[in-house]
Amino acid sequence: MTIQKRRERERAERERLIVRVARELAEAEGWDSVTTRRLAAEVEYSQPVLYSHFRGKDAIMAAVAVQGCEELAAELRKARTSAGSARQALAAVGEAYAAFGRRRPALYDAMFTHAVDLPFATPEAPAALQEAFGELAKAVEPVAAEGDEPELLTETYWAGLHGLVTLMRSGRLPEGGHERRLALLIGHFVPPGTD
Repeated sequence: MTIQKRRERERAERERLIVRVARELAEAEGWDSVTTRRLAAEVEYSQPVLYSHFRGKDAIMAAVAVQGCEELAAELRKARTSAGSARQALAAVGEAYAAFGRRRPALYDAMFTHAVDLPFATPEAPAALQEAFGELAKAVEPVAAEGDEPELLTETYWAGLHGLVTLMRSGRLPEGGHERRLALLIGHFVPPGTD
């Protein structure tokens, strides 16, 4: 192995460590506790080393968001492909999305709540973001009615799911009605007679 390849491997390992520790801190104590000073201490590198990998906390949070979108896409794909009908796929994807947001609140916040320097809904969006949205689209497109714009319908479904997750996590919607609200959302997206 050349010295250059070893340095590249070590750099990639440091970046993975920084992102992993940032996620762990955020999940344990919230994003406000993730500062570059604290993160540098936790990973046992100086702040200048941290800044040689990321411009700051926002860039670290963006890296966490991309990683989270990869994980979300995998969970949505599994839910969608395990379902029998189009209606069941839409329901399974909705349930998987809501469960992801509830199970990983700090990760979800980095992905969809906090401002991060990532281009969403553009061709320049990282592949992981496009893949996660693509999994939602693959669940929505089969139930689109004639004349619907599949992309707008997918965005609307996503917005509904995001609203349910966000309002429930903040205590503004009672936990007990989650399954019924999700069923209502899905019922309004699936035209009558769709399997």
